[in-house]
Amino acid sequence: MKRILACLATVALAVCAPQVQARQNDPSADALGALIDRLMPSSKSPDSEPKKADWNLKATLYHSGAPGVGTRDSLGCQTVAMRTAATDPRVVRRRTIMFIPETVGMKMPDGSSHDGYWYASDTGGAVKGARIDLYTGSNRASMGPIMKLNMKTVSVVNVGTFEGCPKAGMQVASR
Repeated sequence: MKRILACLATVALAVCAPQVQARQNDPSADALGALIDRLMPSSKSPDSEPKKADWNLKATLYHSGAPGVGTRDSLGCQTVAMRTAATDPRVVRRRTIMFIPETVGMKMPDGSSHDGYWYASDTGGAVKGARIDLYTGSNRASMGPIMKLNMKTVSVVNVGTFEGCPKAGMQVASR
């Protein structure tokens, strides 16, 4: 629900931006801005400096059809396509909710657009140091929508933690 509201607010702000800028001290624009600030990771910190990523990690991709890769993560949870990520727990702790701006808008398995949120619920033998392995789905073809990020460095923002097992429609808890 929060994501839907944030998306609607973002669209409304984009459509109404010229009118909102023309009216100073507009209470509805202030409320809309506050809602967006509360629900979405900010690209700016409170002092208006650009927000820096918590980590810059080299991204690789994996799928469950690869040799030695199962359908469970290191927490024992079912892997979730385009949500599960494997990290080195010495760098990014398991159970961290991450926002990766480079993945916003990518096509999800259900046809929707990615919102940029991933869950550090897996580890791997090759995931050491400043790396992140993004789970794409059940076969090599699932890597297509995100292949442009393979072997690239991505910005990763820590937005909180989760309990239990991550699910495709899981709500994001802010920190």
